[in-house]
Amino acid sequence: MDQPPLAAPAAAASQGAGRALDAYKTALATAASAAAYAVMARSMARELLPDELRAAVRWCAAAARARFGRGDRERHTVVIRRQFDTGYGENHLFDAARAYLATRIDPRAMRRLCLARSRAKEPDGGGRWSTLLCMEPGGSTVDVFNGVEFTWTSVETGGDDKKKGKGGGGGSPRESLELSFDAEHTDMALERYVPFVMSTAEELQMRDRALRIFMNEGRSWHGINHHHPATFDTLAMDPALKDSVIADLDRFLKRRDYYRRIGKAWKRGYLLYGPPGTGKSSLVAAMANYLRFNLYDLDLSEVRLNSSLQKLLIHMPNKSILVIEDIDCCFDAAASRKDAKAPELVEELDPGYTSDSSDDSWPMNTHRQGAAPPKGLTLSGLLNFIDGLWSTCGEERIIVFTTNYRDRLDPALLRPGRMDMHIYMGYCSWEAFRTLARNYFLVDDHELFPEIQALLSAVDVTPAEVSEMLLRSEDVDVALRGLKEFLQEKRRKTRKEAGYKKDAAEDKEAVAEEAV
Repeated sequence: MDQPPLAAPAAAASQGAGRALDAYKTALATAASAAAYAVMARSMARELLPDELRAAVRWCAAAARARFGRGDRERHTVVIRRQFDTGYGENHLFDAARAYLATRIDPRAMRRLCLARSRAKEPDGGGRWSTLLCMEPGGSTVDVFNGVEFTWTSVETGGDDKKKGKGGGGGSPRESLELSFDAEHTDMALERYVPFVMSTAEELQMRDRALRIFMNEGRSWHGINHHHPATFDTLAMDPALKDSVIADLDRFLKRRDYYRRIGKAWKRGYLLYGPPGTGKSSLVAAMANYLRFNLYDLDLSEVRLNSSLQKLLIHMPNKSILVIEDIDCCFDAAASRKDAKAPELVEELDPGYTSDSSDDSWPMNTHRQGAAPPKGLTLSGLLNFIDGLWSTCGEERIIVFTTNYRDRLDPALLRPGRMDMHIYMGYCSWEAFRTLARNYFLVDDHELFPEIQALLSAVDVTPAEVSEMLLRSEDVDVALRGLKEFLQEKRRKTRKEAGYKKDAAEDKEAVAEEAV
């Protein structure tokens, strides 16, 4: 029996697939053309239409969304008044919100803005100008936080109605900010968004404030403005080490909840050690400028008792850096351990002495460089604040000790939890020199660089010595030639001293052989 051919149905199916493919290509080309036209139209509108017209279009679109897209949604509004009639008085949340909104307002999208400029007087008699951009009454802006839109509106109302009835003119106008959002996002607004606004405003305030450095006199701190220009960009140190310090500081700032969860005080200790002139103090200043933390330079020679030390440290605010320079000169580690059991020390101390004794009963005592502090102040008293029960009296604190001789310090002071990160500030390396050359002369290369690089690898020279040579001339050629000659002379002296030591060692061996 003959079977019917199958060629006709196959051909028809092929033609149908071809038509479908052509239709798909046509639709895709049309969509691409429409997208291209939309992009071109948007670019032309951005170039040709004035900012006021584009702002009006955006406002109409927002109004349409509010009218048709959210008609079935309940809206909540939080009113943040500038002042209260009773109770709190000044509302700090109002100032924080206004400072925060100054960073979110688009001046090109608003027809009316308020521009304020104020001069803050500094304790030293100077002043700083600050500029604030804020909304005029009736203005509004939209802020997006975690994908949720929050609408801010500036409102100005008249005085109290009672005052209007009595005086006829009413009280002065009162400013307030209204925060509106969908009712379903109430928890996010109060528990996450408002704290975010407060923390952001606090960061802005800390960034703009003038840093201060405090010194202890008796039981109190006295401060002056701190204008040290050192930053991590200008610091002459190993780049890898510099990056690790910055990363450690950033990690510390983000770990508030982490420290609370693990049950540790939110603090971080750094030990800076190395030869004199290697930039330890400059690193402390760079850390302060990076974090925008005030410095508290503790002079232990001014502290006579552990109780006085506790009062000083308790009065340090959060977000501050405690610095004790040359810690090896403040406490003789070996003596503090050995003499604790010596009978002579027991005889010198008052049998009725306790750490809570009054300073008035303790005789004044001058403190010499390298000498142990008065007997009333002990290393254990300092350690108790760093890592003991008193360590939780403040948060977000940095503790920095500097020393030229790390081997002289008590091991109890060096362990993790007290000095968490040990940073060696060594002699000037090639990368550190390149940073100095860039700072002083804005150069990244020079014909003398290869010779200087070879000399730096042959001699030990501190960044302070290199800086001094570079300061002697503003001409880069003259300054670098002077540095090269200085390094060559230093290399000659080093080789000469090495020769003397070798000869002395050989003479000593010869004498020993003759004696045998």
